[in-house]
Amino acid sequence: MNASKKRSPWAWIPTLYFAQGLPYVAVMTISVIMYKRLGISNTDIALYTGWLYLPWVIKPFWSPFVDIIRTKRWWTLTMQWIIAFALAGIAFTIPTPLFFQLTLAIFWIVGFTSATHDIAADGFYMLALTEHEQSLYVGIRSTFYRVSTVVGQGLLVVLAGAIETGTGLDAVKVGVEVDPYVAWEAPVMADLALQDPAAPAEMNFFTDAAPAAVAVKAPAEAVLPDGTAVPFAAYAAMMRDSVRRSNERNGFVAAAAPTAPGAPAAKAEEGPGAFTRWVAETFGEDREPSSGTVANTFAIRGVRLNAKPAPGEQVVVNITHTSGDAGIKLMEGDRLVFDENNWDRTAWLYYDIDHKIKQATTAGFDGASGNIPMAWLVVFAVLSAFFLAVAAYHSWALPHPAADSRDHGGKRTGAEIFREFFETFRSFFAKKQIWVAVAFMLLYRLPEAQLVKLINPFLLDPIDKGGLGLSTGEVGFVYGTIGIIGLTIGGIVGGIVAAKGGLKKWLWPMAWSMSLTCLTFVYLSYWPTHSLLTINICVFIEQFGYGFGFTAYMLYLIYFSEGEHKTAHYAICTGFMALGMMIPGMAAGWLQETIGYRHFFVWTMICCAATIGVCAFLKIDPNFGRKIDKE
Repeated sequence: MNASKKRSPWAWIPTLYFAQGLPYVAVMTISVIMYKRLGISNTDIALYTGWLYLPWVIKPFWSPFVDIIRTKRWWTLTMQWIIAFALAGIAFTIPTPLFFQLTLAIFWIVGFTSATHDIAADGFYMLALTEHEQSLYVGIRSTFYRVSTVVGQGLLVVLAGAIETGTGLDAVKVGVEVDPYVAWEAPVMADLALQDPAAPAEMNFFTDAAPAAVAVKAPAEAVLPDGTAVPFAAYAAMMRDSVRRSNERNGFVAAAAPTAPGAPAAKAEEGPGAFTRWVAETFGEDREPSSGTVANTFAIRGVRLNAKPAPGEQVVVNITHTSGDAGIKLMEGDRLVFDENNWDRTAWLYYDIDHKIKQATTAGFDGASGNIPMAWLVVFAVLSAFFLAVAAYHSWALPHPAADSRDHGGKRTGAEIFREFFETFRSFFAKKQIWVAVAFMLLYRLPEAQLVKLINPFLLDPIDKGGLGLSTGEVGFVYGTIGIIGLTIGGIVGGIVAAKGGLKKWLWPMAWSMSLTCLTFVYLSYWPTHSLLTINICVFIEQFGYGFGFTAYMLYLIYFSEGEHKTAHYAICTGFMALGMMIPGMAAGWLQETIGYRHFFVWTMICCAATIGVCAFLKIDPNFGRKIDKE
C-alpha cells in the first residue's frame, strides 16, 4: 500500500498512456500506409485492415477475464511484452514473400493485445490513484495519448520516408504551380525525351522542365481533338482515365480488375424517399439550388528513367506530397514500377487542383525509390525496441496498489471463472441508476457525435452549398492544428478544475461548455464570409469547449465503474460511449444533406437539451474527484 504512495503518478501516467496509443496507431494507421507503399491494392487494404478494428469494438466481452484473472499490473506488463515481440515479428516478416499474410496475422495479435492493454491500463489507473488524483490526471493521460497518435502518424512515417529517400536512386522532384489569374490551357501528353543520350548510364529519374502555371478556374467546356465540346468536369475525368490507362498499358501500375461478365448494371440513382422529402420540405433551408458542382482543374506531369534496369530488376518509385498547398492532390501515379521493358517510356502523374485556391501557390512532390521494405522494417523495429524499453521501465515504475493485489481465491475451476464472468455483467446492470447512467453515456455527447462528422465537410464545401469554401490546406491548419490545440488545452484545464472542486461541482459548467460552444458553427453557417482568423477562433472555442466538457464524461465513467469489477465495468461503459458516437454520426450526413448546414447546426443546438437534461438526473457523490484534506 505504501509503495503506491511513494511512486509519483508523473513517473508512470505519461509513459503508460503514450504506450497505450501507439499500438492502436500502428494497427489502424501505420499498417495502411505501409501496405500502400508496399504495393497492396486499395481494395485489399480497405477490406483486411478494416477488420483490424474489431478487437476494440468487442473488448467489453473479455474485459471481465482481465478483472477476474491476475492483477491489472500483471496484465498491463504482460501485454506490453507481447506487443514488443509481436511488433518485432512484423518487422522481420516484412521482407518475406508472404509479408502481407504474415504481417496481417501479427497485426491481429497486436490488435487484441492492445485492446486488452487498454482494459488493464484503464483499470490500473483507477486502482492506483485516489479519486482526487483521477480527476487531476485525466487531462494528462488524454494529452499523452494524443501525443502518441501524433508521433505514430507523424514522426514514424517521416522516419520511413527518410529511409526511403536516403536509399536507392536520388529522389525525383516534381513541382506543380497554380495561379488563379492565368487562363486554362489543355496539357499535352508528349513522351519525355532522354535528357542526354551521351551521358553515362548511371541510373536516375528525370521529369519535364519547370512547366507553366496551371489555371485554377476551369472553363465551362473543353474541346476534344475531334472538335466536340464537353463539360469540363467530364473532360477532366477523361484525362485522368487516359493517364491511368497509359500507365497500365506500359506496366507502370497494375491493371484494374475487369468487371465480371454478367455483373448487374448499376441502378439508376433514385430520388429521395417520402420521409426525406417531408423532412426537407418541413425543416430544410430555403436555399437557391446550386447551378452545379464547380469543376476542379488538373495538371499532368511525366516521369521516366535514363538507364535500363538489369534483367528482372524493378525500380519502384513512390511519389508523395512534401511541401506547398495541400489543395494540389496527386490522384494518379503515386506508385510506379519501372523495369527493363518500360524504362524508356513516360509514366504520367495526374494532379487535381482545388478550385477554392485563392492565390498563386505551388506544391512539391518527391519520388522515393529506396528500400521500402527496409524502411518499414526499421519503423517496426523501433516500435518494438520502444515497447521492450517501456515494459522494462514499467516493471519498476508501476506502483503496487493494495486494491490491485486482492486475493483471487487461489486456483479456480473453469465453471467458477465463467460464473464470475456472467456475474460481472449482472452486477453492472444491477447498479443504482443504471438506466440513467446508460442514458448519460449515450446522450451527453449527442450534439458532438453529429457535429464532428460534418465539421470538415462544412469547412470544405463552397459557400453556394452552405459551407465556408476553405481549401484542403486551410482545413488541415484550422481543424487539424488549431482545433487539436483547443481540444487538448480544454482537456487539461478540465482535469485541473475538476480535481479542485470535484465532478459534481463542475458537471454543470462542463455540460454547458459542451453545449453552448456549438453556437460557433451556427454563427459561421449563417454568416459564412469570414476571415480565416475568425474561423480559427470559432473552431478553437468549440474544440476547447468539447475538451473541457468531455472531462466530466470521462470522470463519470470512472465514477460509475467504482466497485468490485471496476475494470470490466469501465470497459462496458466505453462500449456505450462508442455506441453513443456511432449511431448519431451515421445519420448526421443524411440529415445535413436534407435540411442544409444552417438548420443542421441549429438541430445540434436543440440536441444540447439532451446533454443538459441527462445531467439533471445524475446522483454523484459531492466528494468524488475532490481533494480531501487529511487530518
